[in-house]
Amino acid sequence: MQLLRQHQEFTVFPFTFIKTIMLSAAVVGTLAITGCASKPQINQPVRYTNAPDYYTVRAGDTLSGIAARYGLNYLNVAELNDIAPPYRIYVNQSLRLKGSSNRRTVATQPMAQTAPIQRQTINLPTTTAQTSPSRSVQNLPPATTTVPVVPKAASNLRWVKPSTGPVIQNFNLASNVKGIRYGGNVGDPVLAAANGQVVYAADGLKEYGNLVLIKHVDGYITAYAHNSKMLVKSGDNVTAGQKIAEMGSSGADRIMLEFQVRLDGKPINPANIIPIN
Repeated sequence: MQLLRQHQEFTVFPFTFIKTIMLSAAVVGTLAITGCASKPQINQPVRYTNAPDYYTVRAGDTLSGIAARYGLNYLNVAELNDIAPPYRIYVNQSLRLKGSSNRRTVATQPMAQTAPIQRQTINLPTTTAQTSPSRSVQNLPPATTTVPVVPKAASNLRWVKPSTGPVIQNFNLASNVKGIRYGGNVGDPVLAAANGQVVYAADGLKEYGNLVLIKHVDGYITAYAHNSKMLVKSGDNVTAGQKIAEMGSSGADRIMLEFQVRLDGKPINPANIIPIN
C-alpha cells in the first residue's frame, strides 16, 4: 500500500512540473510577441512635389509656404531672388526655386560690357490710392523730397526714351508726379528704356492699370504704367528700345504712359538719365 502511494505521487509530480514549464513558456512567448508588436514604427519620409525652375506667385501665397510645398528652405529661395526681410512677395511675381543667385543674369546688347545685377528688394510704385483688398500687393512708404542727381556717366546702361509721344507732365514730387508722363494714342509703342529683366507685368495696382516693372543693373528699376496691352511677362529679358507694351488709359482718365525710374528704391527724375530729344 505504501509503495502504491509513492508510485502515484511520483507519477503526479512530473506531470504537474511539465505543465508548469509549458505554461511559463507560453507566457514568455506571448510577452515576446506583444513586445515586438509594441515597437514604434519608423516614420516614412515626407514626399515633396518636385520643384520647378520658376514659380509664379498666386493670391494667398507666402514665401515660407511655397518653400515648404517643395521641400525647400525659404531663406535659400529668398537668397535666390534677392528678397530681403520681411520676405514680402506679390501676385504674378516670378520666383526662382532652383540654381544659385550668382547664375542670374540680364540680357544685354551684343558687344556691350555687362555689370552684375546688384541685390535689391523690388517694390511697386507708391500711390496714395487704396488697393483692392483681394490682392496681396505691397506699397512703398511715401517717397522723401530728397532726390539724388544721377549723372549719365554713373551707369553702364544705354538709355533710350520709352515713348516718342509728347511730354504732358514732368517729374514733380511736390505734385506727386514721380516720373515723366507721355501723351499719345491707344496702341502707340512703349519701349524698354534699357536692358533688363521683367519682374512684374500685371494690373495689381488699379491706379497704375497694366503695369510693367523692369529691373536693371546698377540698382535701377523702371516702371511703365497705364498700358492698354502688355507684350512681356515676368521673367523675360528685354533690350533697350524693345517694344514691351502699347499705350492706353488703364487706371487713368486719359491716354498716356507714366514712366518712372527708381535708383536703390528711390524715385529719381528720368530726365537725368534718358535722352531729352
